Amino acid sequence: MAITVGQKAPQFSLPDTSKALRSLSEFAGKKVVLLFYPGAFTGVCDKEMCTIRDSMAAFNNVGAQVLGISVDGPWANKAFAEKYNLTFPLLSDYNREVIKQYGVVFNDLGGLKGYAVANRAAFVLDAKGVVTYAWVAEKPGIEPPYDEVKKAAA
Repeated sequence: MAITVGQKAPQFSLPDTSKALRSLSEFAGKKVVLLFYPGAFTGVCDKEMCTIRDSMAAFNNVGAQVLGISVDGPWANKAFAEKYNLTFPLLSDYNREVIKQYGVVFNDLGGLKGYAVANRAAFVLDAKGVVTYAWVAEKPGIEPPYDEVKKAAA
């Protein structure tokens, strides 16, 4: 079951596109928008991350840090970020621990038995790391409600 509003967000450390470990705790004191996505270079994920990229001014204006998280390796995330000029960190949950902590595991993506990925989900955390907004897709092909996410981060 996914984490819910009012819960303290589970801490994590994950490699970014340069394989440097990035921890949730480094953003303490800021609002954080966590965007879980199934996979780089897939239609809906590409559209979602580009929509967020095009909305970065709204997040920057309120001092919110956006983080993208998938099970893709750092190399795929790096190519993804470069192709689409994504300026926010993309983190690699290649061992699938964080998607389990947040309750957003999606099994058998694309009919591939045993292939677990992040379900599409958005969480907004306040400056103390408490979840103030939570949205999890019924299935990975559904885009997040962008306006709700922006409003929750404001």
